[in-house]
Amino acid sequence: MNIAAGFRITQHMSVEPDIQADATDRSSQAVNIAAYKFVALDDLEQRRQQLRAIVAPTNLRGTILLSPEGINLFLAGQRSSIDRLLDFLRADPLLADLQPKESVSDYLPFNRMLIKIKSEIIAFGVEGVNPIQRSSPKLAATELKKWLDQGQKVHLLDTRNDYEIEVGTFDNAILPGIDNFRDFPAAVERLPEQMKDEPVVMFCTGGIRCEKAGPYMEQAGFRKVFQLDGGILKYFEECGGDHYNGDCFVFDQRVALDPDLEETDHTQCYICQEVVSPEDQQSEKYVAGESCPRCYREPADQLADRLQQRNAQLKSKTSPLPGSEPYFNKRPLNVPARFDGYDLIDFLAEWHPQVPREDWLARIEQSRIVPGQRYGRRRRRMKSPVESVPLSPDRRVRGGERFEHLLPETTEPDINSDIQIVFEDDQFIVVNKPAPLPLHPSGRFNRNTLQYILDDVYRPEHPLLAHRLDANTSGVLLLCRKRSVAKLIQPQFENRTVSKTYLARVHGHPVRDKFHCDAPIASSPGDKGLRLITADGQTAKTEFQVLSRLDDGTAVLQVSPLTGRTNQIRLHLWHLRFPIVGDPAYLPDGQTAENTTLSVGDAPMCLHALSLSLHDRNGELREFSVPAPAWAEMIES
Repeated sequence: MNIAAGFRITQHMSVEPDIQADATDRSSQAVNIAAYKFVALDDLEQRRQQLRAIVAPTNLRGTILLSPEGINLFLAGQRSSIDRLLDFLRADPLLADLQPKESVSDYLPFNRMLIKIKSEIIAFGVEGVNPIQRSSPKLAATELKKWLDQGQKVHLLDTRNDYEIEVGTFDNAILPGIDNFRDFPAAVERLPEQMKDEPVVMFCTGGIRCEKAGPYMEQAGFRKVFQLDGGILKYFEECGGDHYNGDCFVFDQRVALDPDLEETDHTQCYICQEVVSPEDQQSEKYVAGESCPRCYREPADQLADRLQQRNAQLKSKTSPLPGSEPYFNKRPLNVPARFDGYDLIDFLAEWHPQVPREDWLARIEQSRIVPGQRYGRRRRRMKSPVESVPLSPDRRVRGGERFEHLLPETTEPDINSDIQIVFEDDQFIVVNKPAPLPLHPSGRFNRNTLQYILDDVYRPEHPLLAHRLDANTSGVLLLCRKRSVAKLIQPQFENRTVSKTYLARVHGHPVRDKFHCDAPIASSPGDKGLRLITADGQTAKTEFQVLSRLDDGTAVLQVSPLTGRTNQIRLHLWHLRFPIVGDPAYLPDGQTAENTTLSVGDAPMCLHALSLSLHDRNGELREFSVPAPAWAEMIES
């Protein structure tokens, strides 16, 4: 039962039929129908009024969407009411062949009857995709089953959202990793190139999303695209559950249907709206109307025990450091669009100017620059075209092409491994990050990075960084445990609704106790890899408050960045002539140096992320903080 992606029901509850309607037909079960048709419709307001007149005396519940591109409906009611509505719709020649999918239930799974006018009957937002003019070839459910029974090579592409897929999907399906159908185009870009010449069968709940996904994929160069006719529900009706694992999420209070099109024991959490499986309902963390395993808050003593175990794991994973033993390293070299048509050597020398051109030439000659590999969603290695001869320095590169830089016997510089996990739940991991410690692979660091270490500790999870801290900056760092959470959290950072507080120790004593800087910051680094203040730069603002003025000529400040530009705090303080103590790049007296990662044992860069607050998946305001470092001496002036 498809509606605009992103809609979530909020409570699982029965709705009794209207006792004033269809009094002679109340003994029958509720009939549930879902149907859509892409067809050019006009006079939408008149159609809505006519439909309101038809449904007013009935017990029908659900939604009818009308738009210039067609009709989409998902309704429930008694058989006589359903039939009367379908007869009315089919009397219009444009809708004469409307074919709904049906199931039955013991109650009405919708609260009310809505008839809406929309710009699209399934929100996609991509111009040039018009199912009225063209849709991908439809593959009957029985034919797909035949292909799968015979082991025919075919890619099954699930076009649904992550929370739907958790309930069930076809065996070996490719999962797009999206939380909204509008994100589907980005998922298509991540598919391996070789799939463009291989059969792809898309599927969704009832087929409507595939009507737009198919033409879009064809525009993107996929040449053998099919859509499962009638979606999963039609497959269940005609083929049962063969080659399918689990149940099918539906957008009503039944939550999910099994391959017999019967309501399952899945429900939805009233608090966080996540689907709760029958197994999860047996958990002590599930209390109807109060919590589920995904939003349950552990007692403090249980959380403390788990954090102790996590931090013990961290210590074992970093003793010795993962990058301290020699290993064979492969570093990606992705070609930006602006280098399209460059010779390989020119691309390498310009993209990484810190490496001398003659070194790049030697590495090409030694076959240490090779064609890259492509990966699918689950990191399955996909073969890329393999060149039969060593690469030539004058080989032309293409924008978007990938190479690999082979680095045998790689060892990495030491980092500060005193990582402390201070909080975790089903949404977040909160870390007190030490310094120096890079967040992700870059330069000399690959395995000796926070991301690599946490991936190892939380495997098979892949915690997602919600924001960034410099390698030389310490303090509170937030990671999301699921992509669905990250997609709600990261926009808060982008839209400047996250409150962040830092501590900084600076050279000099500011005259005023409170001051700010709004100097614009360049959007890209300069010659030394540093951002600088430029008149045409990006808007930036930072507020400062003096906490203490120390006898050694330094001061401790509380810092609130109101925007999130790269190196913003460091650069603004340097611009105001109060550079941060220990900053290796923005130096006293207005000087700069290469932006490098400090070595273990060096004096620290005195910048520390103290706290941040934001709204979680459930809309609750959450604040996370870590202790202040030793250098932040709060001595009154």
